[in-house]
Amino acid sequence: MNAREEIRSDPAVADTDSAKGMPDAARKYQPYPTVGLTDRTWPSKVIDKAPIWCSVDLRDGNQALIDPMGHERKARMFGLLLDMGFKEIEIGFPSASQTDFDFARWCIEEGNVPADVSLQVLVQCRPELITRTFEALKGATNPIVHFYNSTSELQRRVVFEKDVGGIKRIATDAAKMITDMAAKAGGGFRFEYSPESFTGTELEVALEICNAVTEIVRPTADNKLIINLPSTVEMSTPNIYADRIEWMCRNLDNRENLLVSLHPHNDRGTG
Repeated sequence: MNAREEIRSDPAVADTDSAKGMPDAARKYQPYPTVGLTDRTWPSKVIDKAPIWCSVDLRDGNQALIDPMGHERKARMFGLLLDMGFKEIEIGFPSASQTDFDFARWCIEEGNVPADVSLQVLVQCRPELITRTFEALKGATNPIVHFYNSTSELQRRVVFEKDVGGIKRIATDAAKMITDMAAKAGGGFRFEYSPESFTGTELEVALEICNAVTEIVRPTADNKLIINLPSTVEMSTPNIYADRIEWMCRNLDNRENLLVSLHPHNDRGTG
């Protein structure tokens, strides 16, 4: 099917839809906002070295399965990822289930993790879940704590009933708790923050929250903070997503001490 600049419709179909009380689907939805980045540079850039890949198969991939993996299948998958050479592996969401907690403990105690491989775990910005996550990571070498909270306009308004300041406080309170617990545990931790539903979040809001988290974590050249910008729900074509990423990269504070990470989906066919 070819995309057209002009919207055409069959009058007979339009009349039928109107008779049924249905709006014309082509005019029903508001367009996704563009960035207006007229001096964008990403189209002409060339990838001349491999990025840092973090496998999320054991977490995001597993939750997409009708029949999620049990311990034995996870252990085989973990071994395969190590054999493939991944240096960062998200092993699960240990505060969300006993299965993931037990698997994290197995990886640390019996998984024969090479010294140059970092285990990553996901956690929501909730105190009780953060505490449970650090219990799961006890004894891990150079682990990555990946914390997140929902920041989109819809979720702020409908789910949390909070303004931007309230949502930002959820992120910064979690950042303080995580960095404090990491220091008490003896250090060696790395951190990653995701504004969940980044694609549904106004750019200025995403920037404000990410900068607030960065100010608390205080990343350095030797221990950079990972800022992950996920396409949690696809809402635009890839070029607009790319514009949003470039805009964030230009405007993030302390950019030299950040690693910008992408988590793209193709759930709605616009990847």
